[in-house]
Amino acid sequence: MEVEVGGAAKAPNVQVLAAKVAIDSTVEVPKRYIRPEINDEPMAEFVDLPVIDFNRLMDPELSQEESLKLNHACEEWGFFQLVNHGMPEELIKKVKDDIVEFFKLPLEEKEAYAQIPNHIEGYGPAFTLWEERKLDWGDMLFLITHPQDQKNMRFWPSHPPTFRDTIDKYCTCLQEILCDLLRAMAKTLGLDSERFLDVMKGVVQSMRFNYNPPCPKAADKVIGLSPHSDSDVLTLLLQVNDVHGLQIRKYGKWFIAKPITGAFVVNVGDVLEILTNGRYKSNEHRALVHAETERISLAGFHSASNDAIVGPLPELVKEQGQVNYKTMTHLEYTMAYFSKQYGKSHLESAKTE
Repeated sequence: MEVEVGGAAKAPNVQVLAAKVAIDSTVEVPKRYIRPEINDEPMAEFVDLPVIDFNRLMDPELSQEESLKLNHACEEWGFFQLVNHGMPEELIKKVKDDIVEFFKLPLEEKEAYAQIPNHIEGYGPAFTLWEERKLDWGDMLFLITHPQDQKNMRFWPSHPPTFRDTIDKYCTCLQEILCDLLRAMAKTLGLDSERFLDVMKGVVQSMRFNYNPPCPKAADKVIGLSPHSDSDVLTLLLQVNDVHGLQIRKYGKWFIAKPITGAFVVNVGDVLEILTNGRYKSNEHRALVHAETERISLAGFHSASNDAIVGPLPELVKEQGQVNYKTMTHLEYTMAYFSKQYGKSHLESAKTE
């Protein structure tokens, strides 16, 4: 069952708006995109995120050291870059090519896959759910990709012709990597390897294809994706054109993640933070915009089934000596998450204190 997320506020196509702003000196960036508070923040610093070698993590003779690195990354950053993950390079290239080609299509062709009221799935501006909220400088295509009975092919582009098959293969391969990561995390925490997957009662996978056009007139005043934490279990991000823009909040300031070509950026979601009773951190992050260069990325979200029970695992509560989060169904958490206006507000309200 797809979760309704409230009526979407009307907003222009950002790709078209950006083109007008770039070529017409009389056209300014609309105020709903301008965020003057960005200039009041300390300048963000570049950071090398922890790097996890998937091959070593899966190798019984080498996994112990890599597991310790994985555990540290999830506890300290909630983010890491995954290398040697085994996704075929040829498949990744096809995915990148098809995504670029889709966003190059004329607007009327892309709008054949437009979002419908009260739903997030489809093509359109990113998360325009509240009239009073500032808008993101970006467009997106959002698809539910697993399980099969939740896929709505009405939103799956038929152009370029290889898009559907390529994305389907990518999603299958990505989910295999996801399951192996969750097994490794569980073992690192002293749990049965299937513990997280059993709690999830099946993986629900969705993809968000992000397009952030350049903004030469106000790149330092607009945001490609508003600050937020992910509501899922684990997100795997493919940076399509290796243009940096992902920023992570830590120590009260923003850090710019340096892209590693061919790597996935993996981050802990809210549900995994809750399941681990706060040991693993679902950190707030955002995406910024460049003055001259577009940024394209593909985020793969992996969530629990709606009826899965989301709460601190008893094994980890016993170890820590206290319960730090409330218990609810995954559907209840998701509905509450989308009732908020970004940030980490709902995760904070899910805490017991």
